[in-house]
Amino acid sequence: MTAWQLVAYKQLNARQKENYNFQKLAAALADYGFNCLRLTDDWEGADFIACHVDGQTFLKVQLKGRLAFDRKYCGKNIHIAFRDGDHFYLYPHDVLLNDVMALGLVKGSDSWEQKGTYHFSSLSQKQLNLLRPYRIAPYRR
Repeated sequence: MTAWQLVAYKQLNARQKENYNFQKLAAALADYGFNCLRLTDDWEGADFIACHVDGQTFLKVQLKGRLAFDRKYCGKNIHIAFRDGDHFYLYPHDVLLNDVMALGLVKGSDSWEQKGTYHFSSLSQKQLNLLRPYRIAPYRR
């Protein structure tokens, strides 16, 4: 390689995007004292484990492409991470699901009631307000 060229995210395939997002999120979480360990398969619903330097905090994290909920994650102490622009969000699935349900944003939808999944293709101001406490700053350079 004679010159470094930045990769165009939009040109990556789905697997490459997942790898890219994991690396970017792991870099950002390092600033918060986490070491991220990628799993070769979904273990208890997690794509990776985030281990904090305190030796006490371990997060099972599922990486998604957008704000999403799934019944299969309920009761499993799973955190969901997704990228929106230059920021990541990392939220406890069940806690945020309860907040979203209380606002009537998911309950009663065909997707949730019949398939047990729901995702938001874009974020409204209402969702951004709910996500604010879970926003991760981009990694420091």
